[in-house]
Amino acid sequence: MAKQGYHHGNLRQALVDAALDLIESRGPQAFTLSEAAKAAGVTPAAVYRHFAGKDELMAECARQGYEIFADVMDHAFDEGRPSILAAFEATGRAYLAFARKFPGHYIAMFESGVSTNASPGLARAADRARAVFAKSAEALCQHIPAGRRPPSAMFSAHVWAMSHGIVELYARGAPGARSPYAPEDLLESGILIYLRGLGLIPPDS
Repeated sequence: MAKQGYHHGNLRQALVDAALDLIESRGPQAFTLSEAAKAAGVTPAAVYRHFAGKDELMAECARQGYEIFADVMDHAFDEGRPSILAAFEATGRAYLAFARKFPGHYIAMFESGVSTNASPGLARAADRARAVFAKSAEALCQHIPAGRRPPSAMFSAHVWAMSHGIVELYARGAPGARSPYAPEDLLESGILIYLRGLGLIPPDS
């Protein structure tokens, strides 16, 4: 049984999957590499064929999370067209959906303390995810007069921060994290207020 994961498939991925389960149930710091190995059905020594240590395993969990995240966001942006505004709002909703559907990945990405520069693969995946926000922000910015146009990087960072804050406060199911409004409604109204302030949406009549 100890060697089952190694002999019957991809041990590296089995360890990642085991770590994601432990991250979700116990948090990123509350388990050891030996416990991840045990959950994957292998000996602790077998882990070192693929990962130098827990930090490297955590970085791979985060890398895979960013890859999924970028795919989800990119799909949402494309599905939201032909309206750039609708596409922009769709990426925000996709952010919330990702955090709910992939909590282990989300925690590894944003709450484990792993730097996005921990490996070249992780850095590329994180940059790809940021690029989805950036391209939607850039498209919207073209509708703002040049003299009042904010840098698109700042624009996308603001909306990322808003999306992330709503996820952390209201979309993770944490005790006491209750809101009188659905997280999706909070995010949509926040984005609309932000875009109205930039002149992209006319004021309410």
